[in-house]
Amino acid sequence: MSIFAIKADERVQNVYFSKDNISVDLMDGRTIIVPLAWYPRLLKATPKQRDGWSVCGGGYGIHWEEINEDLSTEGLLRGAPAPRSQFRN
Repeated sequence: MSIFAIKADERVQNVYFSKDNISVDLMDGRTIIVPLAWYPRLLKATPKQRDGWSVCGGGYGIHWEEINEDLSTEGLLRGAPAPRSQFRN
């Protein structure tokens, strides 16, 4: 008897945006979709700035140099919005 085990791989494969959401494709085939409103720096960023992401943290993080923003797949999966201090002007 053969057992097929699905292995979770929460590393970032791709990041893209819609009008209201950020979507992160993971290496294991899942996609995380969260509201841009949770991340004020990304919400206020231009499309060009949003496209300026890079993978960091061994594949488990996303970094935007120009807007000084970092997200982790762990935080996205937990549904953790940005710290409240980012919501203040």
